[in-house]
Amino acid sequence: MHVTGTLINVVTVLLGTALGSLFGSRLPERIRETVMHALGIATLVIGFDGAFAVFRPPLSTLTRASVVIVLGSVLLGGVVGEALHIEDGLERAGEALKRRFARGEARFVEGFVVASLVFCVGPLTILGSIRDGLTGDYQLLAVKSLLDGFAALAFASALGWGVGFSVVTILVYQGGLSLGASSVAGALSDDIVASITAAGGLLIIGIGLRLLDLRQVRVGNMLPALAIAPVAVAIVRAL
Repeated sequence: MHVTGTLINVVTVLLGTALGSLFGSRLPERIRETVMHALGIATLVIGFDGAFAVFRPPLSTLTRASVVIVLGSVLLGGVVGEALHIEDGLERAGEALKRRFARGEARFVEGFVVASLVFCVGPLTILGSIRDGLTGDYQLLAVKSLLDGFAALAFASALGWGVGFSVVTILVYQGGLSLGASSVAGALSDDIVASITAAGGLLIIGIGLRLLDLRQVRVGNMLPALAIAPVAVAIVRAL
């Protein structure tokens, strides 16, 4: 089992956070706002690209109801997440870290929550972690690490050191996927991975809306969809 890609990701996020926190404040507010909006637009594009997996093989060839399956998974995931108060849990974790390490950081929690979601929800996270865990090939996670490093710089310039503490989430979630990849290898067919990609794309769209200050979507509470979607696809395939 390998977690090399995850460790590289942690380093780039910490480096980006340090540069953004130390030098980002020197940028005018208008520039920082524009950077955040640009990142929000880019996040929307990535989200739509992932969500459109429902219209492409193998999901489109599995069933004509692939859109309903993915949408239903996100809706059910949202209900489960609301019942479990997942986003509240993320915020409480952020508050605890803030009290311990950054009492003066007004946007610490927001930085921690947003960065955790952005860095851990997406096709590169899923596919890269699985490939790294199964074969030791961390190329996909290396690409993701580069993107996350620049994103961390942009986030930290506006949201502060809370962004850096998202590495805890990266280690637990992304590292956990890599470590668990071997044991679930037989279940990860192309259509199952595509369903995770599509559901993750919808969640990333919600993140983009948050970054653009259009709507404070509780994306954290929708995370169970990433587990529900592949189960739903497996059931449909078995019918």
